[in-house]
Amino acid sequence: MIVTCNVRSAALPLEFPEHPVSAIAAAVTTAPAARTVRRVRKRAISAPSMSDFVQVGQSVRINVHYDFQVHNYEFEKRNGRCQADLMPSNNVWLRDTPGALIPLFREHRDGLTKSETMRLTGLSRTAVSQRIDALVEAGYLTSGSTTAGDVRGRPAERFTMHVRRGVLLVADTGATEVRTALCDPLGAVLEEQCGPLDITEGPEQILSLIAARFDDLLQRAGVAHDRVLRIGLSLPGPVDHDRQRVVRPPIMTGWDDYDIAERLARDFACPVTVEKDANAMALGEYRQVYPHTPALVFVKIGTGVGTGLIIHGDIYRGADGAAGDIGHVPLHGQPTDKAPQCRCGNDGCVEAYAGGWALARDLSAAGFPARSVNEFIDHVRSGNRMALQLVKQAATIVGTAVSDIVNMVNPRIVVFGGQLAELDDILLATARNVIYGRSLPLATRNLRIAATTLSAPGVHGLAQLLADQVNSAAAVDAILTKTAPRE
Repeated sequence: MIVTCNVRSAALPLEFPEHPVSAIAAAVTTAPAARTVRRVRKRAISAPSMSDFVQVGQSVRINVHYDFQVHNYEFEKRNGRCQADLMPSNNVWLRDTPGALIPLFREHRDGLTKSETMRLTGLSRTAVSQRIDALVEAGYLTSGSTTAGDVRGRPAERFTMHVRRGVLLVADTGATEVRTALCDPLGAVLEEQCGPLDITEGPEQILSLIAARFDDLLQRAGVAHDRVLRIGLSLPGPVDHDRQRVVRPPIMTGWDDYDIAERLARDFACPVTVEKDANAMALGEYRQVYPHTPALVFVKIGTGVGTGLIIHGDIYRGADGAAGDIGHVPLHGQPTDKAPQCRCGNDGCVEAYAGGWALARDLSAAGFPARSVNEFIDHVRSGNRMALQLVKQAATIVGTAVSDIVNMVNPRIVVFGGQLAELDDILLATARNVIYGRSLPLATRNLRIAATTLSAPGVHGLAQLLADQVNSAAAVDAILTKTAPRE
């Protein structure tokens, strides 16, 4: 039996009301601070109350997630008692590098003293001092505040992540608008702006527009170009994650295999990350609203239709980056001779029936002009019966496609976002009924379906993605190695 729990802070109690191993979990993490997790490496924790549950020859494993790490405990019956041992794991704290401490300081936003870092990691005072000093010198940590502590003498220095060592720039780009933002190195949004665009105008014009908006954000904040650490760009098309290029996008004329990083490098001398828009939205929703859920599906339904998948805290892109593209899955059960042509060139795709552009097309054909998704939404809100009927039809089609994902992925939460998700009283109500009705009972037993509460989930997702990259142990250690003095 495997039980998974998330430990995010020392004040968070662990409860397993649905599992008979609750007493075991409580025995391991009664006060779930990281020091408790570390101490069990040195001795076995007894759980006599579970002796009747764990039989001889049977083992129970618990995976405790703490500070981006997984600590594995295995319980066995020994001498009539249930005992727990910490199983071997690749704990990043044990690496002999300063960058390994960065995830710990990201988790503890209020900072840590060197003594607290020692207790949390189990490292020696010398090792902690050397690593923190290196991170301070490189600008990753700062020691601006102090705490009196519990003992006499000089107050202990408290170290926190240095949020002014540079900035991140992100552009969450859709088919008809782009939201650009300036963020700190931890992914917090400092400045943002939103404006219209037409993605079909091509990469040169669109990226020039985005670069100009980045310049405007930097000027308003008084930040120089050389302080930009990384740029993130989300796009409404399939992205080859390894090559960081868009591959045969249905609506993005001229973008296929275009070197986006090279174009932005003309204005900014920093790395560029390209991500699919639905993936960025999914990550933003996960980090900001549902950080402890084991699996999340984000459904973007705006001009187009797409999904982003979060599995165990990470974006699931598939082998080549094509995972979750339900918008261009053929819709079965419809008359093939009447199937509308999709913008990808195929007939009868989900998006060809349920995308915002398709709804505007069908409403216009019925005699109610709608040149855009927003104009279609205006018709819905004004009570246009044909528009209402089309929304319900679109919700049924999208709900059918999402139910297949629910059966395969078994997420805990399905979140709807995008322009059409604003019609949650109509769209979500219909889609929810379809998903619950078509999915397996076990897959929907604990499933929640909701509309996003974030105004810009894609911006937050891109910001967190970049923050993970610039603050990874490998990235930090690479910078430290590059700047270290030569003997």
